[in-house]
Amino acid sequence: MVYTKRVDGRALDELRPMEAKAGIIPNADGSGYFKIGNTVAYAAVYGPRELFPRFLQNPKTGIIRCHYGMMPFSGSGERIRPGQNRRAQEISMVMNKALDPVIDLSAFPNAVVDVFVDLPQTDAGTRCAAISAAAIALADAGIPMKDLISSIAMGQVDGTVVADLNYSEESYPAIVSDIPIAMTHNTKEVTLLQMDGEISKADLLKALEMAKKATEKVYQLQMKALKEKFAKD
Repeated sequence: MVYTKRVDGRALDELRPMEAKAGIIPNADGSGYFKIGNTVAYAAVYGPRELFPRFLQNPKTGIIRCHYGMMPFSGSGERIRPGQNRRAQEISMVMNKALDPVIDLSAFPNAVVDVFVDLPQTDAGTRCAAISAAAIALADAGIPMKDLISSIAMGQVDGTVVADLNYSEESYPAIVSDIPIAMTHNTKEVTLLQMDGEISKADLLKALEMAKKATEKVYQLQMKALKEKFAKD
């Protein structure tokens, strides 16, 4: 283990500076903004509204549908190709799976709630920022939710478990693992757990414990943004 000092000087469990806002897109039913470090995500929610084509409808409940996109020059690495690609489709599906457990659309049969997330600027942790912004937007839209989802990327750099990797750490010249995690606030239920790289079971459990404290910090910021928005209404 030689990675004892992080490239940006943070403590091992320290998150990058964060910012969150709610209700920032006037023509959306709900919207959210989440920034962590240099990664910025805007989310807009539309619905519930009738789902077309009709063969996709569920007569017992509504469905959530997520759409994720990075702008062409948003990345820290190579230029992002505009339009949908396999990575955007995969993250859209991941967002769906992460958010769906807390959403109750049983009162809206045959309906859909669309969540659009765009990232104009990125520096790692994009899917986690997208999920956190989407959760703010869903709450702002008044979508029935059993809990709030907060998300953060944990990881391991050269044998050291750290919170909230940035791009420099993801591309560090050593063994690196990236572990996006999403959790509910009340029960700490894990709704997203992915891993790119290798990590021992012991270190994975350590990362999960660290994630509980990290997602709590994200949650507090999300709630602050929602309270500030509704205090103005």
